Amino acid sequence: MRPLDENETTAVFEKLFKFTGNNLKNIVENPSHEGPDPNPGRYCFRLQKNRVYYVSESLVKRATNIGRAQLVSLGTCIGKFTKGGKFHLTVQSVNLLAANAKHKVWLKPTSEMSFLYGNHVLKGGLGRITENIVAGDGIVVFSMSDVPLGFGIAAKSTQDCRKLDPNGIVVLHQADIGEYLRMEDEL
Repeated sequence: MRPLDENETTAVFEKLFKFTGNNLKNIVENPSHEGPDPNPGRYCFRLQKNRVYYVSESLVKRATNIGRAQLVSLGTCIGKFTKGGKFHLTVQSVNLLAANAKHKVWLKPTSEMSFLYGNHVLKGGLGRITENIVAGDGIVVFSMSDVPLGFGIAAKSTQDCRKLDPNGIVVLHQADIGEYLRMEDEL
């Protein structure tokens, strides 16, 4: 497990900024109350086998006793680097994104299951949507009871959604919590 280099940090922060905007500062400066120290530490990003983990510094210090080959996971896996060098957020990052999301969409109960099976969000399934969304922005998808279901990319702006027909795609699916069941071997 090692710290991210400059290019990796840039790729991770650009992807997180797409979903959180200026709230990225809250993720980076979040105090950690783990460990025996009375004063809070910080969270940091670490790379292990092409996966990026969001982990407290005190836990990283305690994990130095474990060899790299034996270390399977540490903290929260928020994404992974592909063989081509691109960074992809994984479904495990949904809680981190939901707490700091800039743009949100709430689904009607009838369309939650469709999204959890990996389908895009249609206009007919929208319950609410935040203002000032531009096409291409990162969006966190919630149920009407504020449970984070996943995240995706805006296909249309907020203004375009109002004029869209009910079968038009509003959010392009990227990840959802149904992946815990569908892809449990890969996670």
